[in-house]
Amino acid sequence: MGLRWRRCAAPGRGRNPLKLLVLAWGRAGRSPEAEIADRYLKRIGWGARLVELADRASPPVAAPTSRTVALDERGEPMSSPELARLLGGWRDAGVREARFLIGPHDGLDDEARAGTDRLLAFGRATWPHLLVRAMLAEQLYRAVSICEGHPYHRG
Repeated sequence: MGLRWRRCAAPGRGRNPLKLLVLAWGRAGRSPEAEIADRYLKRIGWGARLVELADRASPPVAAPTSRTVALDERGEPMSSPELARLLGGWRDAGVREARFLIGPHDGLDDEARAGTDRLLAFGRATWPHLLVRAMLAEQLYRAVSICEGHPYHRG
């Protein structure tokens, strides 16, 4: 396992880590799920933040040096090590930001899904959006921990 972790080890001096941005439609308020998501996002050493969007708002335009992943039940499931390899590969390729979209109540439309680099699913079940925020934040923390060789992930 240690060898796999070293392949996406933390960047050396002079290299910028991949910033992680979660764009979520709707407001979480002061819910327990929001507290869980915040707790994991604060632990991510590469830098991570969550931006809440109004229900009908469009996400901010992505920079050319970013990648976008939409959370969607039609997406592909990924293990934690697979997510770590994806993020580590993007970081090593010079991608500056990975954006994760958690859509509005009715989900993302076909145009929004088509404009992403990847569709990711947390299984075939439909999850409440606030739980998806917490689950995504934990998986991002776990993936970065794998990339840094931290023992949080016991795979």
